[in-house]
Amino acid sequence: MKNIAIIEDDVELRELLYRYLSHQNDFKCTISVNSMEDFFSELSDENKPDIILSDIGLPGKQGDESLREIKEKLPDTEIVMLTVHDDPDRIFKCLQGGASGYLLKNSPLEEIKKYLTILADGGSPMSPRIARKVIEYFQPKQKLEKQLTEREYDIVVGLVEGLSYKMIANKYDISLDTVRQHIRNVYRKLNVNSKAEVITKKLRGEI
Repeated sequence: MKNIAIIEDDVELRELLYRYLSHQNDFKCTISVNSMEDFFSELSDENKPDIILSDIGLPGKQGDESLREIKEKLPDTEIVMLTVHDDPDRIFKCLQGGASGYLLKNSPLEEIKKYLTILADGGSPMSPRIARKVIEYFQPKQKLEKQLTEREYDIVVGLVEGLSYKMIANKYDISLDTVRQHIRNVYRKLNVNSKAEVITKKLRGEI
């Protein structure tokens, strides 16, 4: 079971998310607050979240401006931004700051649960509409020469879509070890050390 913290100043939406997620077998809401200040005030070893679902536009400290502080205090905690903002600049700023996913507030509750499950399984959830906007925005007019094999490129696309290694293995009917080997090759060819760096290069159109 994953502990979840909800940081949202819209009381109705926050209570709706709290009630819905609290009734799921895989999740437990340990913190539900309307600001970053309240989140840090309530945070303790007993209620430390595995996942934070946070708005961007908050009273006091903004959600996107608090990402690095959260990651410093909670390096193993995954952060998903839940917001009305869909402009690529803000999305990319959040991803650079340490967010693991980016969802729109009008996403159905069942879809939010699905994306949180993907995150818990090692994926990086992003609404399809958001993923398209970011990729289109950062796509250069001229692509650099593709360095990857067709299968390696498929796996990079899977990472951008938020799929976990297990989901990628199932999608292409290959073993988990084969996926990991392809990932190692991708890291070596692109001279990167993390999944986030691979995704960043893809979003910038460098792959």
